[in-house]
Amino acid sequence: MGFSLEFTSSLGLVAAFTAALQVKPLRIDLNTEIPRLMSLVANSRLPAKALYPNGGSGERGIELDVLQELRTDWLTKFDWDAQQTELNTFKQFTAIIEGLNVHVVHEKSADPDAIPVILLHGWPSSFQEFLPVIKPLTESWRSPSGKNISFNVVVPSLPGFVFSDPALPNWTLDDTVRIMNTLMVDVLGYSTYALHGTDWGSGVGYAQYGTYNTTVRAAHFVFIPFFPPLAQDIAENGISLSDDEKVILQRTIDWNATGNNYFLEQAAKAGDTQAACPPNDVGLALYDSPTGQLAWIGSKFKVWSDPRAGTPPSALDNTAILTSVSLYYLTDSFLSSVWIYGQNTSAFRATYAKAPTDAPLLFSQYEYNFGLWPKEFVAKVGNLVSYKFHNFGGHFAGLDNPPAFIQDIRDIGLYFEA
Repeated sequence: MGFSLEFTSSLGLVAAFTAALQVKPLRIDLNTEIPRLMSLVANSRLPAKALYPNGGSGERGIELDVLQELRTDWLTKFDWDAQQTELNTFKQFTAIIEGLNVHVVHEKSADPDAIPVILLHGWPSSFQEFLPVIKPLTESWRSPSGKNISFNVVVPSLPGFVFSDPALPNWTLDDTVRIMNTLMVDVLGYSTYALHGTDWGSGVGYAQYGTYNTTVRAAHFVFIPFFPPLAQDIAENGISLSDDEKVILQRTIDWNATGNNYFLEQAAKAGDTQAACPPNDVGLALYDSPTGQLAWIGSKFKVWSDPRAGTPPSALDNTAILTSVSLYYLTDSFLSSVWIYGQNTSAFRATYAKAPTDAPLLFSQYEYNFGLWPKEFVAKVGNLVSYKFHNFGGHFAGLDNPPAFIQDIRDIGLYFEA
């Protein structure tokens, strides 16, 4: 049985347990770092003109005019105090789990039957990716069949990201899986729960789905830790694609050809022939360069999201990108975040295998994600009960299309059984 963070009545054992974990409330206050950040941005130099224009494609990296616009907004429009105030509207704490200080957002529903759900982010985002959806998910929603559905929402920062400690040497996703389950069961007291995963969070979440199959009783993904099938694989499986799916397949082909070079770089070791830039190289090179981090991270947000980003229903505007980069820089976590690649070089697999669980699996394909996973392939890895296609949104679903993402998570409640 787990122990709750709710200190009610005379549960002295609960207090003793949480004290051992060093559970502490967190209020974000990074204001003292802002003058230096803004000074570095203001004094950074960019070329006067693009030497080698991409023609707006982003195939060769972020366009100079895009970076200039983001930098100008950072200096003239961005209000860190307003963003920090919004971040602090969420209940947050830190806990020591296996020696790591882990940052967590925990928002509870007023519904006593609310479903616990943990939302797991990836790179180059953070817990911030889910901010538009957290509080709506705590609100009651009545399904067409009359079932009342709401959630107790848990959003941790993965080790090495923003307010969580850097991962220990030789730390792998399996270690993160273990401490995420400890967080849900032993720290928060949830004997069963659901999860969502994207990007690296899909690697963590999928392993939780299979490893802790008596506690994880439903899972939703927009990304799975299996390489997307290519045209030959799809044809050999006799799968017919819609016109929209054919567009995503071409994006997958393009991403495999050039778009995943950042992955090879951040996962590389010195001497690797596939990449020129091991994680320490890019991490240290950009460590004290907020404009450099903006170029490196901003390009991913721009290229991996829906081209309509920043227009309704998207919440992925320049302010969201600048908030994300500010969090990385102000918490000194850019270097430790890219090390998730160097520590988990085999996390994404080519061979599809089904997880040892009967828990329902739900999947949502967003049109502008950079990978296509047809329904038939997702069914190879779990007990697939729902497969949805969204023609608005990309890799950062919680920001790219919050209303669709909220409904995706609410669908968990149609299948979840504690």
